[in-house]
Amino acid sequence: MKSKVAVIKCDSYDLNKVYDAISRAIELIGGIENLIPKTDKILLKPNILNKANPKKAVTTHPAVFESVIKILQEKGYKNCFYGDSPGNPMSPEKIAEVCGLKQIGDKYNLTFGDFNHGKTYTFSEGKFTKRFELSNAALEADSIINICKMKTHALMRITGAVKNTLGCVYAFNKAMSHSKFPNTDDFGKMIVDLSRCLNPKLHIMDGILAMEGNGPFSGDPVPMNVIIVSTDPVALDSIFCRLVDVEPTSVPSIKYGEEFGLGVWKEEDIEVVGDYSDDLINKNFKVSKEPLNADKWQNLALLRSFFIKKPVIIKDKCVKCGACVEACPIKDPNGQNSTEYKKNIALYFNNENNNESKEKETPVYNYKNCIRCYCCQEMCPAKAIEVKTPLLGKLFIYR
Repeated sequence: MKSKVAVIKCDSYDLNKVYDAISRAIELIGGIENLIPKTDKILLKPNILNKANPKKAVTTHPAVFESVIKILQEKGYKNCFYGDSPGNPMSPEKIAEVCGLKQIGDKYNLTFGDFNHGKTYTFSEGKFTKRFELSNAALEADSIINICKMKTHALMRITGAVKNTLGCVYAFNKAMSHSKFPNTDDFGKMIVDLSRCLNPKLHIMDGILAMEGNGPFSGDPVPMNVIIVSTDPVALDSIFCRLVDVEPTSVPSIKYGEEFGLGVWKEEDIEVVGDYSDDLINKNFKVSKEPLNADKWQNLALLRSFFIKKPVIIKDKCVKCGACVEACPIKDPNGQNSTEYKKNIALYFNNENNNESKEKETPVYNYKNCIRCYCCQEMCPAKAIEVKTPLLGKLFIYR
């Protein structure tokens, strides 16, 4: 059977419009009651990357979140809760409040799940990795509804349905997964196995206002005017790619998603229903289309700084808050400001001569240790970090 993907036009976050669009999409792919038993404890998993106004297109919009809750409650689903594990060390529930999601959860009497604690879970069917540090919230759920956001991503090219499951890994383990799987291909394989492990029953993408450019946090909002729904996250993400004129197999989570049996990406294996048409395609959507063929340089520490993409801090924009330093997974357990310490980390405040100067300094990269996970860029509240390609990389790799 083909994987069904519903693409529904929706040009605003008016609650009635969003509710109608999501309701129609779910019915077109079979109806919620045929997908999830009413007796299940359901985790609603939005994208709560970092604290941001919904207008910035960083997180799942409250109107999308509320519409999903309304649909479930009207159909008689009574055991739902929600949450995510953001990259910011701040309380996940507090970040949800800044993003306007906690207010919706409170309105419908939904509790915020435990994303601060968890345990190691063994997934024996993993193709690439079999161990994950899953949050208690994910472990408690019988079913997961993945309410993702249409955005670009510096490492993975796009972040959509498959990538959004990383938020079920709790606390600092999210960042540490980048150091464990430092190259793009391995990280993509891990994400696919994680999605296979969690097996969300339904995926709903908020693409009404998407993010292009320097995503997933520092990009620019752009209207795409769509809600996309499917039970197949790979098929959904491949339709996302086609809407922004990107080759689906250039995204590791899509390429390995089909290879590992998570879903399908080929057009002949997908039945698109609803409002899909060529006029929805945005060929000017700002997203990297360069070949992802730099992984072979990752282990060549002395050369990679001259060839592969790297995060760069724009000093005029930097507010010296330290969010990037905190987010970096390459840390020295003996953290201190010393020459030896700086040899073992990737990003630090250069204040060894004056410990009081931390607020006045711009953080400094040790690119020899930088694994190009772009966690720093992802968490920068000032949008002061950009991913840039060195000249030699432009000439010999990203062609």
